[in-house]
Amino acid sequence: MITATPDRVTVSGGHGSTEIQWDTGNGSVGFVLVTENAQKPVLFATGPRGSRVAPWIRAGRYLFELYGDADRRTLLAKVTVSGSVQSGAPQRKALWPDVVHLLLLLGAGAVLYIAVYISSTGTLRTTFPTEPTTSPHPLHVGRNFFLGVAAFICVDGIIFHTGLYPSILAPDSYAGQLEIITRAERLRAPSRLKDVLVLGDSRMAEGFSVTAADKLGSGARLKFVSLAEPAASMSAWYYMLREVDPTARRYRAIVVPYGVGYEPSTADTLRISMVAPLLRYGDCFNFASSFQRWSGRFRAFTACILRGSGYQNDVVDFLEHPIARLHQIQQAPKGIRSRAGYKGRDYDMVGTSYDPKTGKITFSPRLTQAQREAIRKSFIQPSQSETEYFVKLQRYWIPRILSRYSQSPTAIVLTPVPRGPFGGLPGLSMAEHAVFPGVIGQRTVFSLPEQTFDFLEKPEYFFDGYHLNAKGRQKFTEKLVTELMGRLGSGGSHADASSRLEAIADRSL
Repeated sequence: MITATPDRVTVSGGHGSTEIQWDTGNGSVGFVLVTENAQKPVLFATGPRGSRVAPWIRAGRYLFELYGDADRRTLLAKVTVSGSVQSGAPQRKALWPDVVHLLLLLGAGAVLYIAVYISSTGTLRTTFPTEPTTSPHPLHVGRNFFLGVAAFICVDGIIFHTGLYPSILAPDSYAGQLEIITRAERLRAPSRLKDVLVLGDSRMAEGFSVTAADKLGSGARLKFVSLAEPAASMSAWYYMLREVDPTARRYRAIVVPYGVGYEPSTADTLRISMVAPLLRYGDCFNFASSFQRWSGRFRAFTACILRGSGYQNDVVDFLEHPIARLHQIQQAPKGIRSRAGYKGRDYDMVGTSYDPKTGKITFSPRLTQAQREAIRKSFIQPSQSETEYFVKLQRYWIPRILSRYSQSPTAIVLTPVPRGPFGGLPGLSMAEHAVFPGVIGQRTVFSLPEQTFDFLEKPEYFFDGYHLNAKGRQKFTEKLVTELMGRLGSGGSHADASSRLEAIADRSL
């Protein structure tokens, strides 16, 4: 559910405020987006539950939507807030964001000016001459400009390339979430067990249970860690691995999903801002070259050199609401605990049917309107160019992960994921060898068969057209752990591993 108090805001002095409260109802991470006057939706907050004040309401209509995933496929609830100007009071446009941008530009100009002034040759004047004079020293405009730019890059590096600003990122932002879970894993003490790291996006975040996997894999001394995060791209997986495993020897195995999904090129800004906390100067060419459009490449290159450019929206939000940001940072540990206790969504799609020829969806009568709308959105098929771009990204980033661990004892396990409640939709599934031609033969690379999880492609195991529900989450985890125990040499054959796993599962019920 999501509520706004009040939902009718009287605008006085240029703006008004309302408090947004939300709760996904099952402990899963929710994503609150706001659409102002039918414009492009922007992320407002994330978390399983919470409240946040929107102090920038002006005359107009604001739609707040609570989604169950970052891809906006699962709409849980929505509320509309309307702002109206108080009678007799003229409406004034909020100038604070513009003032912030102006101050940032003035600050950059001041740094450049001081750098040029100090680096100029000759004695510095403390008074103005009474008559015009001509300096006998050359101005060195090019050199001074270069020094000014270098000084600006140094200031950006001190603030954004160190841990200074990343420590105060908004915890409910994509970049903040990625920074929090990466830092927590980097600082986690060794478990003295066989650590298995699971990567992925919202499909793996919804489909894999660390708690269940630890119980099922305890007999083989396997300890599971998940860095699967909604909206996380394959580039994020690579840079997260670099942060949490600098020696490339920390984990017994790393699970990498492949083959299903798409990533629109319109998500370039999100991909850049989300991975910004992990970027380094040396990443500018590799990171930028993975983008399809030149505009995305330019922004990616700039974010590696001037990381502050990737934090633009976050910086403005921090300057506007510094006290609220500090409060959010204090509450961040609760989000980590909530993430660990997440059990999945408890509803399914039983009674819903889909005709791939006509694209018609027949819904179960017990589904709410919000659930129907979310399911309908999840069945929107990507274009051919989007599918091809997704394959290109997999071929670009996942081989880099394999190359990083080519001389390591760490096993890389490539796994498919269930494609959907009615099997694979046209254009959404890709075979492993079509995605990674020629890389599966490496000694430490294992690939699960493409049909491994076909038994889960039923409406009873999904809560929308893309994500597993709680029941499917348990089944997927059991099957994945079974395969891992068999392939990581837990002692005995794959069949023996399956038998032991079933016995452990029976005892846990």
